[in-house]
Amino acid sequence: MLQLKQCLDAKGHGVLEMPSGTGKTVTLLSLILAYQKAYPAMVSKLLYCSRTLPEIEKVVEELRRLLEHYKLETGEEMELLGLCLTSRKNLCIHPQVSLERDGRVVDGRCFSLTASYRRAHATDPATQCCLFYENFDSQGRDIPLPIGIYSVDDLKVYGQERQLCPYFVARQAVLQAKVVVYSYHYLLDPKIAEVVSKEMSRNAVVVFDEAHNIDNVCIESMSVRLTKRTVEGSSGEH
Repeated sequence: MLQLKQCLDAKGHGVLEMPSGTGKTVTLLSLILAYQKAYPAMVSKLLYCSRTLPEIEKVVEELRRLLEHYKLETGEEMELLGLCLTSRKNLCIHPQVSLERDGRVVDGRCFSLTASYRRAHATDPATQCCLFYENFDSQGRDIPLPIGIYSVDDLKVYGQERQLCPYFVARQAVLQAKVVVYSYHYLLDPKIAEVVSKEMSRNAVVVFDEAHNIDNVCIESMSVRLTKRTVEGSSGEH
């Protein structure tokens, strides 16, 4: 704990190595949140990056339990907005699109249903649009996500109750949230980071859980896959 605080005081980088099951996640969350509460001008946000959805959900539940323990010990609530952000596939509540299992298919159908050319004719009953996105765009942008801790299921329930798209609600809320838990790709993949993390506060604390996976994520993010058809097609143009 002392060394972690020294790392935050120095505003530098740190490497924490602990065996599995020894409380690494709760150690990081408890210290950084306490530091954030004591020095809000120095640490405005915690970006906790993990590798898989189950790991992301585990961090959110640890955060929820930590705040419950804080209330039990102090008698007061630590009011903050904390949430996870994941892919459309995991957050979609559209009755047809959410049935798809392939993330690329979900992304493609979402792009199609929310495309500007299609939305321009949204009032036409024959035009297929996403009701949840339309509601978000017309009303949800002005409605802040209430203070609390939100898992994937919590975001989907919130979206269902208010008929708003959980994915875009979460995308908007990450700018106001004090704690954001999401995948490495949202910071390390330039294509995704430019859309999601570009406006994040510069005085945020970033945690990479299981950081030995970073090199593989970077390689994957910066790699381009070419099919034989693509190569043959490009060579035929010259």
